[in-house]
Amino acid sequence: MTSHRFFIALLPPQTIQQRVNEIKQHFADVYQSRKAFKSPPHITLQPPFHWEDANISVLEYTLAEFARNRGSIPILLSGFGAFKPRVIFVNPLKTPELMKIQEDLGNYLARTLSIVDEKSKFRSFSPHITVAFQDLTSQNFKKAWPEFEKREFQFEFTISELTLLIYEDRKWEIAREFPLEGLN
Repeated sequence: MTSHRFFIALLPPQTIQQRVNEIKQHFADVYQSRKAFKSPPHITLQPPFHWEDANISVLEYTLAEFARNRGSIPILLSGFGAFKPRVIFVNPLKTPELMKIQEDLGNYLARTLSIVDEKSKFRSFSPHITVAFQDLTSQNFKKAWPEFEKREFQFEFTISELTLLIYEDRKWEIAREFPLEGLN
């Protein structure tokens, strides 16, 4: 049986993705950090997991059912944050709606499909939109973080779909989007 790696996320509108990609490009040009380009700008709700190709319809049906009963998610971006010494990200505020959809999705996937992220059991959800990681050296982190630590980046928008991403050709691609159709 063949399988792929997937993860589930919230993707900002294209205009915000473009702004985030401009920052990723700055990290590539100035700090030689390019790995963040392997996925579109996103807030991860369910970290990567393996799923058999033969059962993708089950995964998609389950996500559609979950999304059908959820309303759109307001997102507030406020500046930058870091997981020292290698990760810099755009900082989404921990709103009740964002925290709840992540918790509900994790519980739903565990109950319906036995998809569980073991690391999530031991750490709390820290929403973020990564702009530099993995290939950002600690030396370049020390140079970049003072530049971004107090930098302004304020946006407010609503996300109205849950996105399933698949790892193909050494990068993450959108596999399918599921409308958040419910009323809040």
